[in-house]
Amino acid sequence: QAQLVESGGGLVQAGESLRLSCTASRAIFGIVSMAWYRQAPGKQRELVARIQSGGPTNYADSVKGRFTISRDNAGYTVNLQMNTLKPEDTGVYYCNVEAKLRVGYPYWGQGTQVTVSS
Repeated sequence: QAQLVESGGGLVQAGESLRLSCTASRAIFGIVSMAWYRQAPGKQRELVARIQSGGPTNYADSVKGRFTISRDNAGYTVNLQMNTLKPEDTGVYYCNVEAKLRVGYPYWGQGTQVTVSS
């Protein structure tokens, strides 16, 4: 069964760190990219960071220098190291996986809540 399993959300204070992880099931073939999106209350879902299968990454301007996205060697787990968290980083974080056989229809995780208190 194709699915994404996320972990690592929680409640922290401003300035602290969190690490999110997302593991894709082996039923997902031909992964092109893995990414993290977030959605704050009353706002649209936005891209936080993406890593391509070949390694290139891109980040939202608001997280550059604070967040780092990485993948394991097998290519099925993506991590998001979030440092120096700010209250505006609060939201539900979703893992996103694009695969060759489902162009335009990415897989989504169930979401994990990140809350940063001031």
